[in-house]
Amino acid sequence: GVFASDLERARSVASMCRAEPFTDADELIRHSAVDAIDVCLPSAVHATFVVPALEQGKQVFCESPLALRLDEARQMRDAARRADRLLQVGLLMRSVGAYAHLKAATETGEHGRLVSLATHRLGSYLRPGRPDYKAHYGDPSTELMTFDFDVVLWLMGRPARLSASATQIDDGAPGEISALLAYDDGRHATVAASGLMPSGFPFTVGFRALFERAAFELSTVFEDGPPKSTFTMVGESGSRRPVPVAARNPYEVELQRFVDCIGGRADPRLLDVERAIEALALSIATRRALDQGGATGIDTLR
Repeated sequence: GVFASDLERARSVASMCRAEPFTDADELIRHSAVDAIDVCLPSAVHATFVVPALEQGKQVFCESPLALRLDEARQMRDAARRADRLLQVGLLMRSVGAYAHLKAATETGEHGRLVSLATHRLGSYLRPGRPDYKAHYGDPSTELMTFDFDVVLWLMGRPARLSASATQIDDGAPGEISALLAYDDGRHATVAASGLMPSGFPFTVGFRALFERAAFELSTVFEDGPPKSTFTMVGESGSRRPVPVAARNPYEVELQRFVDCIGGRADPRLLDVERAIEALALSIATRRALDQGGATGIDTLR
């Protein structure tokens, strides 16, 4: 089944997958024929649907960001534990080929240690009048940076310190944010996100990863059709070359993994709710750093 508050929208999406449309979420959640539910609604209301679904014994996949507040994220995790049900989260970058390539490189040590990582995620969803304007979204620290904080944690582990700065929009809320994450061993990561890009600037994501003996760079642009990615590396030879990765839809990859986890054919730890909570904690730490004028501790958010 497919739930949407608007019947025509529910029918339109349901027709794509030969499913039954619903405008009553509770009816869908309680339906005896439903074993698993994929929640892809605004982040601020995820808990409203995830918790009841778990309490009804459903396996749940929730898109990222899991929530805008840590207490709601933990509420969902605790509901999954009580119900003894699976709660997986769409930590999307883990299913993108270029990011998976970086993960493999950090594990093999082929290029030495990963010493720095810089990510960016740039859009215009905070600009009224833009096609992708989303008034119901949170600020970039949660709606955008959570994805890349997860990447930092996945590749580099938990940082020791975090500092942040921001450009504000008219109401005083942060519209473009940069965060610096520092490690006691000298490594660092920077995460930048914007909802203020001007008209004509397509949604763009990417990274620059510096290893001891190589550097990788990714740029992905979402404009007029499927996203276009350029993924390259420069090794000790000094020449830049493209890095081949398998062409795959990361949304399909993560959802197939969810199905495989239900069937016991995959390890649920990759997209576990705890990983989403850890990434969200860095988003909250970023907001705290901004409120405090620059820097904050990490341990207080465990």
